[in-house]
Amino acid sequence: MENEKHSLLSRNKIDAVFDVDKLQLGNYLEVVKSFAKMTYQSVYVIDYEEIKFEYVSNNPLFLCGYSPEEVLEMGYEFYFKNVPEDDLRLLNMINNSGFDFYDKLPNNEERKLYSISYDFHLKGKYNKPILINHKLTPLFLNEKGAVWKSLCIVSISHNKKAGNVIINKEGSAIFWELDLKKEVWIAKEKTKLKDKELEILRLYAQGLTINQIAEKMFVSPDTIKYYRRKIFEIFEVKNFAEALSFAVDNKII
Repeated sequence: MENEKHSLLSRNKIDAVFDVDKLQLGNYLEVVKSFAKMTYQSVYVIDYEEIKFEYVSNNPLFLCGYSPEEVLEMGYEFYFKNVPEDDLRLLNMINNSGFDFYDKLPNNEERKLYSISYDFHLKGKYNKPILINHKLTPLFLNEKGAVWKSLCIVSISHNKKAGNVIINKEGSAIFWELDLKKEVWIAKEKTKLKDKELEILRLYAQGLTINQIAEKMFVSPDTIKYYRRKIFEIFEVKNFAEALSFAVDNKII
């Protein structure tokens, strides 16, 4: 536990922030707060210079029954109190592997195009742990290219277990998946759907049945079932609900 705690606290600790770095800030927290008002997801900001949470929204999922003020006060200690030990070890691996990946990127603003997504359990004041999806992207870099502040977004995970660690780059057809056993990043091509497959998913998202989708698209229900099977195969899922969740999480629709 102590090793995991030390790594999470120190892996991306930055020593100094200079005046030139602070020129980036403006009123950025007001933008973050406005975004938090409009989303069901939990939003918070990490400061890697002071190793603390700079902002925590009042969206309830991430709070685990605490108030935003309590979570702000706890900072990183929130993880150590509310993440099961197995998942804390996982977070340690993700933290180290993620920043190792990041350190190999060109030292420029392009680093802000990357984001990381992963799943882990939070327990808090709940009766049993809840599996959440956690996304993190750099907000500001210091003049040395290190991440100074990050924006974090938390939502319910649609997966069955912790892990599922993926790095995305905005505008890229490639993503990177972390092999948890070998602790290496594997580059993969992003999933693409044909126009008809996308249309079927969108109509399903509107609550239409197979027969209603078929009527809308002027095809037979069997044709919709054929495309449904293709979507399930491509996404490696078992039902429409999982397919829709996958498509939303991966910005396919």
